[in-house]
Amino acid sequence: MTPGSDPRHAAHESVEERIAELVGDAEEKIAAEIIAEHDLRPVTEEKPDDEEPFPSMSEQIAEQLGGVRGLIESSVPVLAFVLLNVILSLEALGLEKRESLLWAIIGSVGSALVIGGVRLARRQPIRHAVNGLFGIALGAWLAWRTGDAKDFYLPGILLTFGQAAVLLVSVAFRKPLIGYAWGIMANKGKQDWFENSRLFRTFQWLTVLWAVSLTVRAGIQFVLYLMGEANAIGVVRILVSWPIYAATFAFTIWAVHRVTSAQRRETPVA
Repeated sequence: MTPGSDPRHAAHESVEERIAELVGDAEEKIAAEIIAEHDLRPVTEEKPDDEEPFPSMSEQIAEQLGGVRGLIESSVPVLAFVLLNVILSLEALGLEKRESLLWAIIGSVGSALVIGGVRLARRQPIRHAVNGLFGIALGAWLAWRTGDAKDFYLPGILLTFGQAAVLLVSVAFRKPLIGYAWGIMANKGKQDWFENSRLFRTFQWLTVLWAVSLTVRAGIQFVLYLMGEANAIGVVRILVSWPIYAATFAFTIWAVHRVTSAQRRETPVA
């Protein structure tokens, strides 16, 4: 009889295996109780997030402008003011200048309130509507106080000039605001572009470009303001300002995407 076929040896092995099995079960049970008691979780190696694709140009512009609907809604109060002021100022209607201005203000503010109310009732974002309402209300108050329709547009003109000045100051201090905006909108909130010399230079001149764009938009309106062409200011704001804004925004997205794409291609694959 061979040693492996000895019944006593087989019995001895089965006892050892049984003890090992019992000990293993006990260890697993104790470990499970500890994990449950202290709410522990297995530690896994964290993997870096896969780089998300750069947001498309259309998505960026849609978000910034509030979509096509946001663009229309922001233009409706201005359009209402222009149309009512032109129509009610006709001599055939026999209305006084201040009376026609009052109805133009009512139509503009009323349309802004209706837009905000509809969005609120539908539980839709009202950020763009509220911002627009504030500007319309301030312009309406100023126009009514002076009795001149052109003052309806003055707050927007001054605000645009102010935005251009802030952008230029940020460039002078080497803190280009367009870079911060890109970090929030397209870089997951990270502002690591400071360490990228090529991106930093890109954001510097893009911020200057935005300042120039804003100055042109406000400058055209201000010249018309000085000329007393109230209705022309409204037309320019709708038909000129928005296209300039959208074109500048689109060019910004293209320029940044061009730099980031080139750097990704230049980076050696590990």
